[in-house]
Amino acid sequence: MTKRSATTVVPVVIVLLVSFAVIVVLATREPAVNRVAASPLVGRAAPQLTGTTLDGDAFDLAEHRGEWVLVNFFATWCGPCRREHAELGGFHDRHAEIGDASVVSVVFDDTTEDARAFFEEEGGDWPVVAGDQGDIALDYGVIKVPESYLVSPDGVVVKKLIGGVTQEFLEELLAAAEQQTG
Repeated sequence: MTKRSATTVVPVVIVLLVSFAVIVVLATREPAVNRVAASPLVGRAAPQLTGTTLDGDAFDLAEHRGEWVLVNFFATWCGPCRREHAELGGFHDRHAEIGDASVVSVVFDDTTEDARAFFEEEGGDWPVVAGDQGDIALDYGVIKVPESYLVSPDGVVVKKLIGGVTQEFLEELLAAAEQQTG
């Protein structure tokens, strides 16, 4: 091998090794959806969540005792929030029929007008608490959206979820939580 060909082979080998390392890291890290995260709220009473919905109705989480509630923080500008919307809708629709669980969304760092337009376009008939000035998000320790919290029928936070969620994962999570508390 000539000196010139050796100098071109070394950079190519380095690029291949770095590429391989990146592929290994990406293949072994957690998926961007369905991630359970630690939170000091888990095992404690859910913070108060009251406000006015996009429909102008009053919402109070305390009035939902006796059923599981998925509290979802979202924004219309958030790509993962937009992608999980149909999954939340499927979960909500299934459990609205059964009557054992519900979804409430909280608008995070977004306008009421944008949230209303999003729900009109994408659907979803669960309560959406609008106009949060950060108090609710602060009480829940929300860092970035989407974040969701599964609250038990007795008002205790059972799980914190970060990133987008799927309906299948929510169903599995709810079934496991029901077994643990039941």
